[in-house]
Amino acid sequence: MKSAKYLSQALKLGLIFILVMTISGCWANMSSEPSETVPPPAQTPEKPKKTTAVYHDFEDILVPMELKVNKDRTVVVSTPGYRSGILALKGRVDTTSLFNFFSNNMVKDNWSVVSKIKSPGTIIMVFAKTTRCAVITIRDTTVYTYVEIGVAPTMGNAVEEMIQTDLLE
Repeated sequence: MKSAKYLSQALKLGLIFILVMTISGCWANMSSEPSETVPPPAQTPEKPKKTTAVYHDFEDILVPMELKVNKDRTVVVSTPGYRSGILALKGRVDTTSLFNFFSNNMVKDNWSVVSKIKSPGTIIMVFAKTTRCAVITIRDTTVYTYVEIGVAPTMGNAVEEMIQTDLLE
């Protein structure tokens, strides 16, 4: 009877041992399986860059988001082929950073620098493209910085367009 008791315990221990070995063997197989069956961890996408500037009425003049459109002082005229007018903005932005921003981004948008004038409280920047010119005026006051972006067709081009329009009519 004692031998039957020992045999029963030995069988139980043997079954437990086999069970443990089987589970650990499966575990080892699961961790060493080819990466094809286990999808690779998803790559963390790059953080989307925070938008810091937008195009308002002119599709090729970038404006810092800190500047808000002053609708009472903005007049933009759209005609087939181009837009012109004055976009008035205001915000609490350092004039030097605005000067640097427009200097860099206007060139990136294929504008040529015509001139830049800095005086205490006012900065005037003039840019040109083949058919248009842009004047950016930055005025600093105690509370706000005011920016006006004026865009107009170049005079030679405007005269040519008027002549062509008159000839076509």
